[in-house]
Amino acid sequence: MNETQLVDSTTLSLLQTFGINLLVAALILIVGWWLSSVAARFLRKFLTRMPHMDRTVIPMLTIVLQWFIRIIVLIAVLARFGVQTTSIVAMLGAMGLAVGLALQGTLQNVASGIMLLILRPISAGEFVSVVGKGDGTVDEVGLFLTRFIQVDGIEFTLPNSSIWGSAIINYSRNKTRRMDVEVAVRYGDDLDKAISILRQMVENNENVLKDPAPQVMVTQYKDSAIVVTVRVWSQVEKFWDLRFELLRRAPQLLQDEGLRIPVPVREISAPNDAEKASA
Repeated sequence: MNETQLVDSTTLSLLQTFGINLLVAALILIVGWWLSSVAARFLRKFLTRMPHMDRTVIPMLTIVLQWFIRIIVLIAVLARFGVQTTSIVAMLGAMGLAVGLALQGTLQNVASGIMLLILRPISAGEFVSVVGKGDGTVDEVGLFLTRFIQVDGIEFTLPNSSIWGSAIINYSRNKTRRMDVEVAVRYGDDLDKAISILRQMVENNENVLKDPAPQVMVTQYKDSAIVVTVRVWSQVEKFWDLRFELLRRAPQLLQDEGLRIPVPVREISAPNDAEKASA
């Protein structure tokens, strides 16, 4: 075999090897791309059937899974052509670490946003208090920020990491809520009569729940009045209407029954002549 034939044989062998690798790589790429789309669709359907899964996070999770599979497929294709994938994986890891350090705060907000969307301690339309941060009605839970509307109509936003790291009081999650309304009764007035009037007031109110039963009790003594606390339970959506109604009706009913409105009273004693003489 002369030198020309040897070169032709080597070239043909290389072309055959390259063709086989190209065919296998194309097959891996096509099948891997198809599998990534199938896996993403399956995950989307699975998450959609979950009743407590927020619809906002579903597209993001499916895209993450899809591109994770595609990156593995691309690495497998490069390995088929003899490319050292170890260095590529190390480079991608280094790039990911650098990006993660550069965007540490942003990624922390994204991670907290995902946890808020999955675990749902707050949802749009609920009135919540983020202890030490603010309170209001949740308008939107995003990946980076959560938007609230205060009771005065002013909008404010908080980064998700500050919400996830704080205590959250959710006033809308339970169907019922307790309220305490304090009513002042003047010293010298008939205390038992006042308690009876207030008890009848809550028993006749249709927005007051029968279970747990309403309570009317003396809770405090102040300088000019005895404090009677009216404790009732109501539906969450009727809480404020009921509270405003009880605050308005309680003093009216007491006045109608002849009880006086408490006013600050201060007793002043003047010394008599004997005390002046002894002084």
